[in-house]
Amino acid sequence: MRVSVRYAQLVAAGELRPDPEQAAAAARLDQLQQELEPPPPAFGPASSIIGRLFGHKQPAIPRGVYLWGSVGRGKSMLMDLFHDNLAIPAKRRVHFHEFMLDVHARLREERKKESGDPIAPVAAAIAAETRVLAFDEMVVNNSADAMIMSRLFTAMIVRHDLVIVTTSNRAPADLYKNGLNREHFLPFIALIGQRIDVLGLNGPTDYRLDRMQGVGTWHTPVGDAATAQVREAFFRLTDFPPEDSENVPSAELDLGGGRVLHVPKSLKGVAVFSFKRLCTEARGASDYLAIARKYHTVIVVAIPRLGPDRRNETMRFITLIDALYERKVKLIVTAAAEPAELYDTSSGGDEEGRFAFDRTVSRLMEMQSQDYLALGHGED
Repeated sequence: MRVSVRYAQLVAAGELRPDPEQAAAAARLDQLQQELEPPPPAFGPASSIIGRLFGHKQPAIPRGVYLWGSVGRGKSMLMDLFHDNLAIPAKRRVHFHEFMLDVHARLREERKKESGDPIAPVAAAIAAETRVLAFDEMVVNNSADAMIMSRLFTAMIVRHDLVIVTTSNRAPADLYKNGLNREHFLPFIALIGQRIDVLGLNGPTDYRLDRMQGVGTWHTPVGDAATAQVREAFFRLTDFPPEDSENVPSAELDLGGGRVLHVPKSLKGVAVFSFKRLCTEARGASDYLAIARKYHTVIVVAIPRLGPDRRNETMRFITLIDALYERKVKLIVTAAAEPAELYDTSSGGDEEGRFAFDRTVSRLMEMQSQDYLALGHGED
C-alpha cells in the first residue's frame, strides 16, 4: 500500500489527527516509495520492440529523507509507515545507536585483518545487505561515532547508492553541536544537504505527550488499579489494540558480550519490565544503558519499598534511574509508595543509603514533570 494512502486511512479512522506537516512528509515518503519499488513489468511485443530500440534508461538514485522535529510529532510513526509499506526485501529499520554499535563491531573485525582502511569494506558489506536503511532517532553524542560518520556514510550513499531515511530531534546543522573535533563531522552535514531531503515536523501538538494526558507516570499502591493505568499508557503510546493484549510482542535486547535481556513486552520504543527482572538479578550500568539507548519509554511494574534490607536491589534501582534520566527516557511505574516514601528507614540507621537515595528521589520527581516529558529521547 502507498504511504500516503495508509496515512489518509489512519486520519479518516480517527487514529491520527489531521496535520499538514505530517501529510507533507507522508507525500514525500510516498514519492520515495515509488522510486524504490520496481515498476510493474511491461508485456506484449510492442514493449519489447521499444525496449530494444531505445534501451532502458538507468533510473536516478533516489534522495533520502531526514525527518526532524520535537518529540512526539509523529516522526517515528511516519518512518514506520514507510518501512512497513515499502515492497522491497532489502530494507532495514534500526535504532541509530544500535546501528553504530554494529558498525564499530564490524570495524573491529576488519582491523584484525590488517588489510588497510576498515571503513570501505564495512560500508560495502552493509550496502550489499540492504538497499534502504531506516534509522530511528539519529543523534551523535560521542566522538567515536562523529569521527567515522562522514567517511562511512559517504561510502554507503555516494559509492554504493544506499538510501537513508532517518528521524531526529535535531536539525542536521545541530547534530554533534559543540562536540569534540566537530570539524571532522561537518562533511557529514554537507552530505545530508547533497543527498537527503530535510523535512521539519514541528507542529504545535506533542502527540506522545498528548496521549499520556490523564494517565500519569507514577502509580501507587501496586495493585489492579495501578496496573490498569500503566496498561492504558502502554496501549496509548503504541496504538496496540487492548483486546489483543495477549499478543504484544516481546524482544531480546543485546547487552554485548553474548548476553541478552528478555524484554517481556516491546513495541514502538516502549518496553515493559518487572522490578524483579531489572533489579533483583545481577545487573550493572551497561545493562541499564542498553535499555536506555533502545527505548524512549520504560514501564517498570511492582517496585517494592526499598532500603537497607534490600541494599543490592536499591543500588541497582539507583543505577537504573541514572541511566534512564541521562538518556531522557520516559518512566512509568507501579510502586509501593511515592518516590519520597519509597526508601524505608523504619529499621533505623543507614544515613548513607538514605543520602544516596535522595538524589534518585529528586530525579524521579523531575521525570514526572511536563518539562522532562517534553524532552526528546537522548537529548542533553
